[in-house]
Amino acid sequence: MLDPALKQQLSQYLAMLREPIELVASLGGDAKSAETRELLTTIASLSDKVTATFDGDDARKPSFLVRRAADADAAVRFAGLPLGHEFTSLVLALLWTGGHPPKVSDETLAQIRNLEGRYEFEMYFSLSCHNCPDVVQALTLIALNNPNVSATLIEGGAFQDEVEGRGVMAVPAVFLNGAMWGSGKMSVEEILAKLDTGADARAAAKLAEKKPFEVLVVGGGPAGASAAIYTARKGFSTGIAAERFGGQVQDTMGIENFISVPYTEGPKLAAALETHVGEYEIDVMNLQRAEKLVPASELGGYHEVVFANGASLKARSLVLTTGARWRNLGVPGEAEYKNKGVAYCPHCDGPLFKGKRVAVIGGGNSGVEAAIDLAGIVGHVTLIEFDDKLRADQVLVSKLESMANVQILTSAQTLEVTGDGEKVNGLVYKDRTSGEEHKVELEGVFVQIGLVPNTEWLKDSGIALSPRGEIVVDDKAATSLPGIFAAGDATTVPYKQIIIAMGQGATAALSAFDYLIRNEAPVAALEVA
Repeated sequence: MLDPALKQQLSQYLAMLREPIELVASLGGDAKSAETRELLTTIASLSDKVTATFDGDDARKPSFLVRRAADADAAVRFAGLPLGHEFTSLVLALLWTGGHPPKVSDETLAQIRNLEGRYEFEMYFSLSCHNCPDVVQALTLIALNNPNVSATLIEGGAFQDEVEGRGVMAVPAVFLNGAMWGSGKMSVEEILAKLDTGADARAAAKLAEKKPFEVLVVGGGPAGASAAIYTARKGFSTGIAAERFGGQVQDTMGIENFISVPYTEGPKLAAALETHVGEYEIDVMNLQRAEKLVPASELGGYHEVVFANGASLKARSLVLTTGARWRNLGVPGEAEYKNKGVAYCPHCDGPLFKGKRVAVIGGGNSGVEAAIDLAGIVGHVTLIEFDDKLRADQVLVSKLESMANVQILTSAQTLEVTGDGEKVNGLVYKDRTSGEEHKVELEGVFVQIGLVPNTEWLKDSGIALSPRGEIVVDDKAATSLPGIFAAGDATTVPYKQIIIAMGQGATAALSAFDYLIRNEAPVAALEVA
């Protein structure tokens, strides 16, 4: 199951174990159980600190417990085989159970250990989901460090009947104490923020203690990271306040047009950005959602950004890099059936529709790529495009047209997503040429119709926005307000690409530098310097 190179690598990792661990498997007579036995036997053979037994009695088969030999409460359960994207999660579970310290702050570990109450998590993932590992690893970390928390991490493909019975149609899907609790990518900090009712107040108090920055970057995607690095290198006190560090890159799978890097994946690039930012004295404040901007003209020297938790930060100059999010269809049924057949990530949720009929809405590169990927998994794909032709690159269109289980509909306007009250059962569209309406029977709808900028919080700030809600910027990334600059997908700069956002972030930072050296600091800034 594991090739020699992977065995050698795993052996090196297991040498880091500080305490003995036990793998306790509950197996049936099926092929997956046989593979699980093989995997656990191999792991145990690579370290004298690992033992594997096969006499577990858990109802889910195959499944196995990873637990600390000296502390049975320090445990996590995997149901199915955690391979693919989740093999790293399994390795980390082994290391953390064996006493190897996780790469999280002491503050985060203390927050985990201080959680009160009983939490029983069940989380469903797919092996092709690039958003799932963060959630798997976060729940593993929490379960291993708090005896009142249990986590069962379930590979949905191995438990299809269970997935359908619980109505899971999108991953990652998290159940808490038997009830649906959360979906989508979540970091350990985000999970703790939902569990710990005092987290917001503590975070607000910490922000309130901070002195004004010379440059505050709002947003932590490629543009924000680039801007912060450039201003920090100029010697300015720099902060990043981000709702989620990495931004939409965290939700991107394959990246093949980042020059000099033939292929990478979004989470890897986001981690690299975080590492690079960490090389400088940049104050990164994650999980901070901006809600209001008060320009300096109203404050007498500082721009102020107010956040959802009630706290605010001040700065002489701002760089706004809040990015964009997937655009919704805005038709009846979309919101009602979100995560019940309506999905936005084909890589994550595609395996849940194996052998079924799905539609992809959107004929740009994202839509056509999604249709190509899904065609290899599902029974049939209907691609629906509003325009009279597909807008994707011709190489992608040619590939799609060659696939036997794909139907392409152009000049088609999606009118409604239909369902039976619990899950999607179809889609209604209008032929824009004839005016006739048609219904397509299917089980899933994947929406891929572009982006909408995250700028709602700026509408009353005085900053000029385009009709599409983008921040209007000039060739120096300056907004309509002095001292405030913007970069990335939230702006009017065309071509929403990672590499363009990074370059624009550098432009905004250099413009902020030029602004700061040409304008005197407010008296209050001199007093706190």
